[in-house]
Amino acid sequence: MIKYSNEKNLLLESNWKPFLQDVEKPNLFRDLFDYDSVPKVAFNFRQTPMDMPDEIWITDTTFRDGQQSTSPFTVEQIVELFKLLHKLGGKKGIIRQSEFFLYTEKDRKAVEKCMELGYEFPQVTSWIRANEKDFELVKQMGIKETGILVSCSDYHIFKKMNLTRSQAKEKYLTIVKKALEKGIVPRCHFEDITRADFYGFVAPFAYELMKLREESGIDIKIRACDTLGYGISYPGVTLPRSVPGIISGLKYYSEVPSELLEWHGHNDFYKVVTNATTAWLYGCSSVNCSMLGIGERTGNCPLEAMAIEYASLKGTDDGMDFTVITDIAKYFEDALGYIIPPQTPFVGKSFNTTRAGVHADGLLKDQEIYNIFNTEKLLKKPPLVAVDAHSGLAGIAYWMNAFYSLPDAHKVNKKDPIVSAIKERVDKEYEDGRTTYMGDDELDQIIMALDPEMHKRLVVKSY
Repeated sequence: MIKYSNEKNLLLESNWKPFLQDVEKPNLFRDLFDYDSVPKVAFNFRQTPMDMPDEIWITDTTFRDGQQSTSPFTVEQIVELFKLLHKLGGKKGIIRQSEFFLYTEKDRKAVEKCMELGYEFPQVTSWIRANEKDFELVKQMGIKETGILVSCSDYHIFKKMNLTRSQAKEKYLTIVKKALEKGIVPRCHFEDITRADFYGFVAPFAYELMKLREESGIDIKIRACDTLGYGISYPGVTLPRSVPGIISGLKYYSEVPSELLEWHGHNDFYKVVTNATTAWLYGCSSVNCSMLGIGERTGNCPLEAMAIEYASLKGTDDGMDFTVITDIAKYFEDALGYIIPPQTPFVGKSFNTTRAGVHADGLLKDQEIYNIFNTEKLLKKPPLVAVDAHSGLAGIAYWMNAFYSLPDAHKVNKKDPIVSAIKERVDKEYEDGRTTYMGDDELDQIIMALDPEMHKRLVVKSY
C-alpha cells in the first residue's frame, strides 16, 4: 500500500498494518532482562532517520509523579511552584502542561487555586483512576485532559493484571471511550513501554486509539513511559529498548502525529535526559519532566535540564526565563527543606564552583575558560571558587573579587600581598589537619584580622 505523507511530502510504502498478537505465555524478553544480571543492550543496525517535529515542548509532572517521592506539598507550596513554572515557560508556553492528582480534598484545592490564576500555560491536566466517579470529577472541575494508565508490557498484562493481551486491549479501549463520552482528552500512559512487545501489542493498540480519535473527533494522546529507565538512545539498537524505534514506530505504523506523542522517562540507568532529547529528535513533540527531576526511585527527567536542552536544539530560549531555575532551586531548599546535591547541574550550589587552583587561575583571567556559559546572566549564578588546600593564590584572589563584588578597576590579583597573606593562614589550617573547605565567613574574618582598614573598604565599597 502506498500513501501520501503530508508531513514528508512524499509517497510512503506501508505494507504492514498493526494487529494485536495474542500469546499464551508472556514475552518477557528474557534474553535482555534475565533479572539476575544487568539488562543487556542488543543491536540490529537498523537506522532510523531523525524526524524533529515542527514544534516541541515540555510538560510537568512535579505534582503527580514528582510528589510521590517527597513530603506532600501544601496547597500554598503547589501554587507558588506553579507560578514559577509559568514564569519559566514564558509567553509561548514552552512548559505546556502540568498534571495533578485529584484523589484528596487538598489535591483538588490545589488544582482550583492554580486554575484561578488564569494562566494559558501551563494548562492544568489530571491523572485519575479509570472509574466513572473520577471521570465525572475531571468534568466537574473543568479539566480538559486526563491521564489514564494503560500498562503495555506483558510483565503488567500477564503478571500484574492476570489478563491476556486481547482482554487488556478491550479493557483499555472501554476506559478511553468513557473519557471521550465526557468530552475529555484522554492521555494514555503506555506504562513499561521499554519492556513491551512493540509489534505484538504497543503498535496495534496505539493504532486502535488513532482510529477512535478519527471516529470521535477528539484527540487521544499517547505517553510512552520508560517506567524503569530501560530506554536506549543509540543508533541501531533493538526494540523494545530503542527510543528512536519506539517513537518512529508509533508515528509510522500506528500513525500517531508528533503533537500527540509524549515521552516520560526515569533515570535508573543515568539516561533520562539523553532519552528525552532523543524522543524529541525522532518525532515526539512533548517530553514529560519534573522540577529538579524528583520522582519515584531515581526520579524523572529534570525539567530545568530540558529547558536548557530546548535552547541548545532550537538556538533560542523562545521567551523562557532561565533565572527562574535558580528561584525554583531556592524555593525547594528554603520552603520545602529539600536537599539538592551540590554538584547537580544548573541547580546545585556548587555546580559552577571550582576548587582546583589551575581552574581558578583560568577563571581569574577569563570566566569563559572554565564556565559552561554566562551562568551569572542566565541563571543568576556567577562562577565561584571554594577555597581549600588546593585553591592556591588564584583561587583566593578570585574568591575575594566574587565575594566582595569588586569592580574591574579594584579587582585583586594573585600577586597582591593580601592574597599571599590569606594563603599563609589557609595553608596553616590544612597543615594542622583541616579537611573541609573554608567558609565565606571564615575568610572574611581572616581579612579583617590581617588588614582591618582594607576589610572596611571592601565591605562598605569605599575603594
